[in-house]
Amino acid sequence: MNKTETLKTIIEQRRSIFPKDYTETEISQDVLDEILHSATLAPNHKRTKPWRFKIFKGEEKAQLAAEMQSIYKATQPEQTFLEKKYNDIGFKINKADVVVSIVVNFSGMVPEWEEIAAVSMAVQNMYLTCTANEVGCYWSSPGIVSHLKDSLTIEENQKCLGLFYMGRLD
Repeated sequence: MNKTETLKTIIEQRRSIFPKDYTETEISQDVLDEILHSATLAPNHKRTKPWRFKIFKGEEKAQLAAEMQSIYKATQPEQTFLEKKYNDIGFKINKADVVVSIVVNFSGMVPEWEEIAAVSMAVQNMYLTCTANEVGCYWSSPGIVSHLKDSLTIEENQKCLGLFYMGRLD
């Protein structure tokens, strides 16, 4: 298969695959490094490299799940709180092998939309590399991620755009 056919196949196979479909098999460090490296190859105007990723595995991931559940509970009025949604937040994070926070760093050198676009392209590179490595993944952007400012040590010129979930497939 030539490069164009390979690339076309990967693009056509790229899908959001949710944690309920992930196996217990761990993503190797080599594959995880490859996924994250591919993100850094995204085009970005004036080489601002506006992406900031934090990787959550193991105990840190469990703490993220508990924090996200607490945020949901604290920010939802009693009449709109859903126990199922609360439980789903913890399930999705805990079922994923790796969760990556997606943060944009606004440099002030280019329009904000360009930096968001660059981060989005970085995430697309992650999607494609996951697909090539048979790793399920998806980008979730629930409103409650804006409350993670302190735990992600997000600076004034940064914004969390969501979480990227990854897990092995059968």
